[in-house]
Amino acid sequence: MATDRSGGTGVPASGTTGRRHPAERRFQGSLGGRIVKILLLGLFTALGVWAVLPLYLAGVWWGIGLVVAVVALVYYVYLSGRAVPAKYLVPGVLFLMAFQIFPVLYTMSTSLTNMSDGHRGSKEQAIASIEAFSVVREDDSREFALTVATTGDPDTGDLVFLLTSPEGDTYAGTEEGLNELIGAQVDPSGRVTGALGYTILTPAQVNERSDELQEFAVPTDDGAGIRSSGLSTAFEGTAVRVYDQACDCIEDTETGTVYHADDERGAFYDEDGRRLAQGWQVGVGLDNFSRFLLDPSFASSFFGTLVWNIVFAASVTFLVFVVGLAVALTLHVPKMRGKTFYRVLVILPYAMSSLAMYLLWRDMFNVDFGLFNRMLGLQVDWLGNVWAARAAVILTNVWLGYPYMFLVATGALQAVPRELGQAARLDGAGPWQAFRHVTLPLLMVAMTPILIATFAFNFNNFNAVWLVTRGGPYGSEGTAASGATDLLITYTYRLAFSEATAQYGYAAALSVMIFLIVSVMSVTGLSRTKALQEVDR
Repeated sequence: MATDRSGGTGVPASGTTGRRHPAERRFQGSLGGRIVKILLLGLFTALGVWAVLPLYLAGVWWGIGLVVAVVALVYYVYLSGRAVPAKYLVPGVLFLMAFQIFPVLYTMSTSLTNMSDGHRGSKEQAIASIEAFSVVREDDSREFALTVATTGDPDTGDLVFLLTSPEGDTYAGTEEGLNELIGAQVDPSGRVTGALGYTILTPAQVNERSDELQEFAVPTDDGAGIRSSGLSTAFEGTAVRVYDQACDCIEDTETGTVYHADDERGAFYDEDGRRLAQGWQVGVGLDNFSRFLLDPSFASSFFGTLVWNIVFAASVTFLVFVVGLAVALTLHVPKMRGKTFYRVLVILPYAMSSLAMYLLWRDMFNVDFGLFNRMLGLQVDWLGNVWAARAAVILTNVWLGYPYMFLVATGALQAVPRELGQAARLDGAGPWQAFRHVTLPLLMVAMTPILIATFAFNFNNFNAVWLVTRGGPYGSEGTAASGATDLLITYTYRLAFSEATAQYGYAAALSVMIFLIVSVMSVTGLSRTKALQEVDR
């Protein structure tokens, strides 16, 4: 066998010579391809820098390492002449991990903790927060020029004190402690007017969050902290409640009350069982799951909501299928005139904003000036009566959902040969028999996966309930935490974000249960579709 000049066999082994795929050589060889690659890599690098900045400010070094590793991997894959399949797999894998795997794993891990308001950080952070919150001003208290800011949104972001000391040094104070602030812009009065990564609040925005501001404190040294004194100054005082490591307890020096640490519940309790508001996050195992499965006060809400959730999702899926298919069959008549115009009218609800439509339907169900009561001469309290409210949310979602099913059914009908129906009628079958035994089985081959996806979507259709009834009405059919029209997703949202004390761990456990329920139903439904494949053979 002839050899080449390098001593090889003339047939280079795949993956050993560094030769690139022909399609890749053509793409990289063109000037346009190189420019596109540079722009995309530059955009991805900018995205990585944008992700690193808040991680750096928060001191999350493992997160910074992860971002750097991902950026390095992307550069290696797309600047290397090898690993051609990886160039197509890497984007999908990264998006899958970022938007599916990591959120699911984080939710599962949170469900095994007591994470809630007052139980978010570590024990050390809780101790520092307790001491800082109890500080009082003294005659020699150090004062700072204060600017109130947030990280992120002014209405919901975490509060931050941007401080300027009498010596002119600038600091950023959070619930975790005081950090030096580099590159801040300071006005002649000493107040910070701008800082990278922080949003300066206006006086009106500060006033809206005045309650949070009064409860906010920055821990500094042991037994000290910084609190606000008005909107433009802050002071560093001495804590009244001090932690004693010897007894692992907090002592209130004014009242003499001692709060001992309970590491199983993640909080400090006195002899009478009263606890301090600031606690810490601890693992609780499966306690959150046992609460809504075994605790009678929670189990009744959970199982009642679950039954209604299944009824709602099944009813809406069935009705949108029936209505959408009926309209599609009506407009499938060959000699009908104006079919295009009618189809445009049918899909109008699907083309409009669902958010606006939900709010419009909510107003139409109003008991005093709603369209239904005024047109029909009724006085039905649609959103105040349990069964009327449930009928209202089902009707609203059928109206918004049937155009989609109409489009799917119209496409599926185009694939069903008309000759099959004609042959069935020649064999003596009536129109209903021909539809039931010929057309419908063929339609279900294509539409069953769509119906399963529609059921899963409606099972977690947050807007369907929240924008129309907000989960109500409440009363004999519901508790303070679970309303008559609540779905599991709205019930979870209320627990996590709408209650006086947000219960993130419990809400995460509910989210895991929702995930498992929908997964089991979807997998079971898809496995049942295998029988329908026999119809298409």
